[in-house]
Amino acid sequence: MKVALIPFRKNLVIRMDNIRFVLIVTFAMLVFMLQQAWQQDYGPKPEVAALASTVAENTKADLPADASASAQTETSEQNIAAVPLASLSSANIITIKTDVLALEIDTQGGTIQNLDLLGYPTEKSNTLVDKLRAMIGLAAAEKNTAPVRLFDSNQEKLFVAQSGLIAGSGFAPAPNHHSVFKNEQSHYDLKIGEDSLTVPLTWTDNNGLMITKSFTFKRGSYQITLEQKVKNDSAKAWSGRQYSQLFKVPEESSGGGMLTGGMRAYDGGVIYTEKNKYQKISFKDMADENLDVVSPGGWTAMIQHYFASAWVPPADQENHFYTKTLSDGHYVIGTYSPAVTVNANSAAEFVAQLFAGPKIQPMMEKTAPGLELTVDYSFLTFIGKPIYWLLNQIHDALGNWGVAIIGVTLCIKLLFFPLSQASYKSMAKMRKIQPRLKELQERFADDRPRFNTEMMGLYKKEKVNPLGGCLPILVQIPVFMCLYWVLSETVEFRQAPFMLWIQDLSTQDPFYILPVIMGITMKIQQGLNPAPIDPIQAKIMKMFPIVFTIFFLFFPAGLVLYWVVNNTLSIIQQSYITRQIAKMP
Repeated sequence: MKVALIPFRKNLVIRMDNIRFVLIVTFAMLVFMLQQAWQQDYGPKPEVAALASTVAENTKADLPADASASAQTETSEQNIAAVPLASLSSANIITIKTDVLALEIDTQGGTIQNLDLLGYPTEKSNTLVDKLRAMIGLAAAEKNTAPVRLFDSNQEKLFVAQSGLIAGSGFAPAPNHHSVFKNEQSHYDLKIGEDSLTVPLTWTDNNGLMITKSFTFKRGSYQITLEQKVKNDSAKAWSGRQYSQLFKVPEESSGGGMLTGGMRAYDGGVIYTEKNKYQKISFKDMADENLDVVSPGGWTAMIQHYFASAWVPPADQENHFYTKTLSDGHYVIGTYSPAVTVNANSAAEFVAQLFAGPKIQPMMEKTAPGLELTVDYSFLTFIGKPIYWLLNQIHDALGNWGVAIIGVTLCIKLLFFPLSQASYKSMAKMRKIQPRLKELQERFADDRPRFNTEMMGLYKKEKVNPLGGCLPILVQIPVFMCLYWVLSETVEFRQAPFMLWIQDLSTQDPFYILPVIMGITMKIQQGLNPAPIDPIQAKIMKMFPIVFTIFFLFFPAGLVLYWVVNNTLSIIQQSYITRQIAKMP
């Protein structure tokens, strides 16, 4: 038995001697991949080529078809299509402005378009950074300070929210997103002291059917309430359904996809159903097959980096989810309701909620169940959500997201303090016996098996675990990845200032000061660790502070701030433990 264990123990020693080096190399590769993903997603984008305008010969060809009264379930995604590109513009546009939104509603169909998020400029103007750049002889960077435009009628970035009614077969027709509505005024403002604003549109036919389509906006809210009141003054009953859909042209720079592992910001469709919960429906999925799902409650959405648009039908009804791909490269995702019968001389009301704004999780949780999942932390969501919650709590108390990152770093260090302490003790012991290991290496330079046996005996005698120093690296890998996704997906970090020259934690340090500090702290920490016995590994390890500094030059400042604070705390903790171990006989 002892003879059989000798080869195993020799191989184990060799593996333990190299595993820390392998882990650090693996971590370096991970950092490089994340840096590449960050640059591809959030670095400079190529200009998007203009789409060719498609003019339909018959603009009425895509109108929702009548539903059969005897087979109402035939009203499906095939009966609901998007407005052709040629008919998206109307001469009568209503402009609305609240404290957080500025948008347009086209009286043709009541389509919502050109929606701007007033509190979210496309780029942040930074006077302090511009002054510092001027001091060192650099020109001020040009900034696009216009608000982020979520819905857009521009043909190259076409994205609108549509809604309407579908009349059952044999019933009087109802207004859809082609129909022209009437309105009382062309501009609405949410005035000081008002908490809500309602924009009504009306449509009537010659048979006594009147539809009032109203959009209600609330102060400080990105949620828009759609109400379609059906008043039937005719002598016959009327039956129909409500549909709401998002119509979009994907940007060529995003492609609607992700890099392997989910590290790239997703741009595409999403649905949430009672059975399958949160599901991504990419543009490719829509092109491959039309979605046809029935579920109570739920919602449909188009999401992108930091922002989301979602139609939320009533949760107490059974909704039909659908997608549609048009031949000219336009995509539709939406829902329609069950059929409702409105008897003669009576009325009924259809309701839906439209969320169009930043992906602020507490706000989205109040809008619809699961809507906060549009903030995607990939497969590490179970770690990412607690980190986000903790960041939020600290920010609410201290009012600075940079300080919140420092607070979270402290909490993580405290959480893993026992593990780190044991690890640093192991490394301190390894450092202490390093001269004896080198002596053994020199003595048995020509007898590798004997060296491994003697080294194993020394480890056992001094109660040293060679794998103990790997634990901090193993712990930091998932935390580092989670922070990458939290910082890249959480809109609160977008353009969030810290202090001095760091005025946007979601972008790279404009003067690369933090990455350089990170490299210095990494070098100091490396000096506290035992050097590898292999001279080649030792030389490679000396290069890692420089390599990591280069990688971190282009990472978001918030992530580099975490690493600087983490390294600094590790240096303090490890220095103390190393001194204590050094005093031991």
